Amino acid sequence: MIPFNIPCYIGEEDTAIRDAIGKQKLSGNGAYGKKCIQWLEEKMHVQKAMLTPSCTAALEMAALLTEVKEGDEVIMPSYTFVSTANAFALRGAKIVFVDVEPETMNVDPEQIAAAITEKTKVIVVVHYAGVSCDMDSIMALAEKHHLWVVEDAAQGLMSFYKGKALGTIGHLGTISFHETKNYVCGEGGALYINDPSFVERAEMIQEKGTDRSQFIRGEVDKYSWRDIGSSYLLSELNAAYLSVQLDHAEAINENRLETWKMYQDGLADLADAGKLELPYIPEDRAFNGHIFFIKTRNAEVRGLLIDYLKQRDIITATHYVPLHSSVAGKQCGVFAGEDRYTTIESERLVRLPLYYGISKGDVEYVIQSIQQFYAQ
Repeated sequence: MIPFNIPCYIGEEDTAIRDAIGKQKLSGNGAYGKKCIQWLEEKMHVQKAMLTPSCTAALEMAALLTEVKEGDEVIMPSYTFVSTANAFALRGAKIVFVDVEPETMNVDPEQIAAAITEKTKVIVVVHYAGVSCDMDSIMALAEKHHLWVVEDAAQGLMSFYKGKALGTIGHLGTISFHETKNYVCGEGGALYINDPSFVERAEMIQEKGTDRSQFIRGEVDKYSWRDIGSSYLLSELNAAYLSVQLDHAEAINENRLETWKMYQDGLADLADAGKLELPYIPEDRAFNGHIFFIKTRNAEVRGLLIDYLKQRDIITATHYVPLHSSVAGKQCGVFAGEDRYTTIESERLVRLPLYYGISKGDVEYVIQSIQQFYAQ
């Protein structure tokens, strides 16, 4: 059986976790948490990074920081994970879903522009498969209309747009370290703060609404409840595991990109023949090989291909069911404009097995099996 994903494991994580236990501090912002934060801030050129229990938690912090409330509108693609919308729906916002560009499955800036109203407060972009959205166009829209931009870069660590790390371009950015991502710690995430005006309040929100961070630094003699917040700290055990992954980030990145390129090269003939479509990467965007997907002719062919590969012990995956078509999506938001691509493109998409350490033989077997399916 070739699984769709195996969580990344380097081999040094056990030692790091035992060391964290030995340091006798298991809650957040210990030695390993600080090490991960330093890595993110130095390597990704983040002004301020904060480790969170998940990317979902980081998105919830972003919703609190942008002070989204009932009556506000938040624009985002419908083709995304539920956390993107949940974070803002929890604050009472109306979610305004818009269409994607079919080539990248990223949000279409023209559709964002058409959806902006006097109630719009935030634009949330999702960098699908670790490939950046058109951030120049989106940031220009935000500046023109005085809107906040939150980057859902859950899949985007080690991806760049015109030399800038994903998550560092908008006012706030979020990263995921879930076991399905390139760099993992089971459950975990990070919030990037790119606007200094958010820093002080973010520290309070992360610490249950208290000024505990200032107390730890000796800036106040006691800490107290100052704001709304929650428990948004990543534990030291998770941070210890993550720190090893970040130490080996380049090697992990190179390995995934090698696999991604094997798929791209091995399936190129089928794409040239019009049997399927391969991912498109714009020239100004460096990506991290997070997902390799193909698009079949239609949903029926996709189902047949998935079944065929399963019979050959290959596990593939579809991806998001567009949020605007879901029960909660209809309750919490609306689709603005025409659903020209979101639904039809999502129904054609198949993700292939891709994880750190997958053997070349397994990748070749997947490629050969897809070729044999189309040769029937």
